[in-house]
Amino acid sequence: MRKPETQTDNVAKLSQSAGSNFFASGLRQKVDQLMNTLWAGGVNNPMDSIEQLSYLIFLRLLSDRDEQAAVIDRSYQRIFAGSWARYSWGNFVTLTGDALFEALRGAIEKLHELPGLSATGQMLFRNATLKIYDRPTLKAVVETIHQMELGSADGPDLKGDMYEYLLSKLSQSGTNGQFRTPRHIIDLIVALVDPQPGWRMCDPACGTAGFLISAYRHILRQHTKPADLARGVVDGSQLKPKQWDFLNEHAFTGYDNDANMVKIAILNLYLHQLDRARIQHFNPLTTTVNGQYPGPLFDAILANPPFAGRVQKESILADIALETRDTELLFLKWFLDHLTVGGRAGVIVPNGVLFGSGKADRKVRELLLTNCDLQAVIALPSGVFKPYSGVGTAILVFQKVREIESKPGDAALPPATQSVWFYELTADGFSLDDKRTETPDKNDIPDLLAKWPGREEGPNSFRVPVEKIRENGWQLMPGRYKPVKLDAVQHEAPAAILADVVRLEKEIAERAERLRQTLAGK
Repeated sequence: MRKPETQTDNVAKLSQSAGSNFFASGLRQKVDQLMNTLWAGGVNNPMDSIEQLSYLIFLRLLSDRDEQAAVIDRSYQRIFAGSWARYSWGNFVTLTGDALFEALRGAIEKLHELPGLSATGQMLFRNATLKIYDRPTLKAVVETIHQMELGSADGPDLKGDMYEYLLSKLSQSGTNGQFRTPRHIIDLIVALVDPQPGWRMCDPACGTAGFLISAYRHILRQHTKPADLARGVVDGSQLKPKQWDFLNEHAFTGYDNDANMVKIAILNLYLHQLDRARIQHFNPLTTTVNGQYPGPLFDAILANPPFAGRVQKESILADIALETRDTELLFLKWFLDHLTVGGRAGVIVPNGVLFGSGKADRKVRELLLTNCDLQAVIALPSGVFKPYSGVGTAILVFQKVREIESKPGDAALPPATQSVWFYELTADGFSLDDKRTETPDKNDIPDLLAKWPGREEGPNSFRVPVEKIRENGWQLMPGRYKPVKLDAVQHEAPAAILADVVRLEKEIAERAERLRQTLAGK
């Protein structure tokens, strides 16, 4: 009988199977070649490099899809037809010099008007332009992209893995405290939240859309035949047609206030077959959807929002009802407001949220514990986000039990949280320095996932009743509640100790007397 897979297996095998196929495909070398070519050709900012490659890769894939659809269905109306035919990828491969530059620039700047292009595609190319000015560099980049094996007919689709590897080249944090969340941390949070088909999911600070894609993979994995999983295939073949339709049309929403990040997220989702995900460019702390707050509600929120900045007071939505300019507190309140009752969240917060003594800090923690079931506080090692940041952080996992009121602590209602499970993650499988090299023998994540279903206590984990947390000003730092374990020390009986003291003193006296006699003899 086959042993059922655990959450630990799910997180580990998903990364291993996809990663091994990708690294064996040769695409990694192509990505490295592209980045080196752009660097040598004067495109030195990694964000600019990824943006430019995003435009070109999307253009090639859109052209490939158009060609394939025309071959399969003779009645298919080509996207690149009539006056738009000149913008099909195949036309650029034979061009060089100024002709190539002008043709590609025209395509990139015009493509948002392409008939039949999806809304996400239109957003990707809005205000787009070509920034690869060195003509030989542009030619080399086009040739490399043209040579890449991006099809999936004969094996696993590796386009998403290729793009995620490209995104790993982002080596600097953004100006608003953005930095790339490690994939294994994203997968851990998704495993804890356990999203299901039919859920509406949101990341209101989506960056490259890593959380949304991980949630999609999680659902596919949970609905793939065991025999296929054993072969490294994750296809969601057991999903019903209506579940597939919901995944494609309604399941995923992402917001970000960085236009470049929005474009990257769009292509990342596109390469993972999620081209209809809702990705919008705006700041959810200062802008509403369709003029209403809270607006759309979600069954799951997965996020690592920026927490290095402060929002201008006059820009903050009054409906958030929290007297603070700190983004980390505002986002946490936003999470509470935008979950459906019964909805689940897995989010990363800086440690200051756990112990801050300000009025807003205490209020948001009280709202969290009284209106939601705070199921876990997982302290992450301080080096988990290096080389981007060394700030201490924690994962909060919670489920909304009732609607959030602006004034917490209704005396008629007991706290929704009965107890909180704390886990101190001391190692995540990678070194905690800037290099972040793999250390498979130092990894607490398997132990965490094994203990999670029953919230078991152990050397790294313990439970704390909500009454004790309330007595401590709703503070959530694990160190405040961690049990102190005193090891019993066995001492000899007092009489035996006294006998030893007398014996030692007698020996000292005898040696002193012998020394005195020796000195006297001299």
